[in-house]
Amino acid sequence: MPGVDAIVVAAGSSTRMGGFDKLAVPIGGRPLLAWTLDAIAAVPLVERIVLVTAVDRVTAFREASWLPQRVVAVVSGGDRRQASVAAGLAELVRLDGDEPGAGNRVVLVHDGARPAVGAALVEAVARSAAVNGAAIPVVPVGETVKRVDGGRIAGTIERTGLATAQTPQGVRRSILVSAFGRFPPDGPVTFTDEAALLEACTIAVHVIDGDPGNLKVTLPADLPRAEAALAAAAPRPAIGIGQDSHPFGPEAGLMLGGIEITGAPRLHGHSDGDVVLHAVCDALLGAAGLGDLGRIFPAGPATPAGIASRELLAEVIRRLADGGLRPASLDLTIVAARPRLGPHLDAMRAAMAAELGVAIAAVNVKASSGNLDGMEGAGRGISALAIAALERA
Repeated sequence: MPGVDAIVVAAGSSTRMGGFDKLAVPIGGRPLLAWTLDAIAAVPLVERIVLVTAVDRVTAFREASWLPQRVVAVVSGGDRRQASVAAGLAELVRLDGDEPGAGNRVVLVHDGARPAVGAALVEAVARSAAVNGAAIPVVPVGETVKRVDGGRIAGTIERTGLATAQTPQGVRRSILVSAFGRFPPDGPVTFTDEAALLEACTIAVHVIDGDPGNLKVTLPADLPRAEAALAAAAPRPAIGIGQDSHPFGPEAGLMLGGIEITGAPRLHGHSDGDVVLHAVCDALLGAAGLGDLGRIFPAGPATPAGIASRELLAEVIRRLADGGLRPASLDLTIVAARPRLGPHLDAMRAAMAAELGVAIAAVNVKASSGNLDGMEGAGRGISALAIAALERA
């Protein structure tokens, strides 16, 4: 598979949006264009993105906090789509210089006003373009199509074989450069998309199945649909609960929350007895649907006696990473009549944040004396309850 670049075209004037810039419309607190760029940047195959916009917005977009790292350039476009695409293409050619094989790279051209494009569609277009030279996604026309003239029906168009084109549209870079050589972007012919340009050059364009959910925001009525589509596609946080309790043992050196509290007895267990980290492990595993800590580290010969609970936590985090997940936040309650935990909570918080790879602010640790109730309240042991949230890595 050759390298893949994307040109996101966002230089239009939004003339059909009632006088406001559709790309700047906030959806979920972020501009519509930010959602589009994130959708393209989230596709592993896409290595670089060039954003093409109106000349008066170049500086603002270059400095935007929501610009993904894969956006390597923001350049000004033209009055017509083909001029904007040509500007993005020229920037990619400039970036690569004389690099051998750069002409074989796939260029994806995507509308800035299509924020709900899925990664699977982007990848399918890229792979098809790499094999066939050029590819676009299309959706078959399902409604009866009428020709209208002067407020009356002038005829019915046979819809068999008709389809609406979507973006991204993919093409090998050398082919697109050649097409612009035959039809310069400032020439008299206007092309509504890249496929039309390639058709004029008698270059075959392969068709793949599009996605009806890959909507383009063109009219004000499209905005609620886009917002609903983005909300439906947004990843839901994965939440898990873990609980554990251990009685005190005869040894000294209490391990709790990833730190050692000297002068307090150690909790009894096959490992170092860190009941807090055990609860955290179970919460993380539960959120990921990966069972519980006892299945991974059974209390027997397969698990070394006295193993540090930090090692258990590290293995859990590794398994999360294998599934594309990582810890996002942790809320923890420790119940113990002894020792006094207040002076140690900040150190536990910092230790667990470091182990989880999250900011300290994402970890909350609370302690209760147990109010003289149960094993914990009587000072015979300690229990912990953890609630963990995961996010996509």
